[in-house]
Formats: sequence, C-alpha cells, structure tokens
Amino acid sequence: MGGPKPMRITFYRSKCIGCNYCVEAWPERWQMSKRDGKCVLIGAKKKGNIHQVQVGEYEREYNERAAAACPVNIIRINQ
Repeated sequence: MGGPKPMRITFYRSKCIGCNYCVEAWPERWQMSKRDGKCVLIGAKKKGNIHQVQVGEYEREYNERAAAACPVNIIRINQ
C-alpha cells in the first residue's frame, strides 16, 4: 500500500543562466531551449515565474545532482 512518494521539483526559470549543468546531470528531465538558451524542466507546469513537476522517487538522485550543479541555485527538490 502506498508505494514511493512522488517528489516535487521547483525551478525558477527566469533566473536560469543556461549553463547546461542540469541537462548534463539528468537529460531525461532537463533540456536546453533553442528559443531562449535557458533550461527547460520537462513535464513541468508553469505558475507565474515558477515551473513545477512531480516525479517518481527514482529520479531523486539525478535531480539532486542537477540542483547541486546549478551555479545560481534555482532548482529545489521537495517531497
């Protein structure tokens, strides 16, 4: 009963500098936009300037690497 809890990723895209480190950490969830050179959180919904997505716990390690690699600290991982 229950199973793994989903985790939420919050991404403050307007502050992204387009360094590509998150894409290198987990390209299945992050990609670069050819339109504006900033990263895109794949599957996220936009609420104002914040992009959020809920993903399975199995992605935690990869997305935590992406958050740690981000030089402007705009990726948050929550439960």
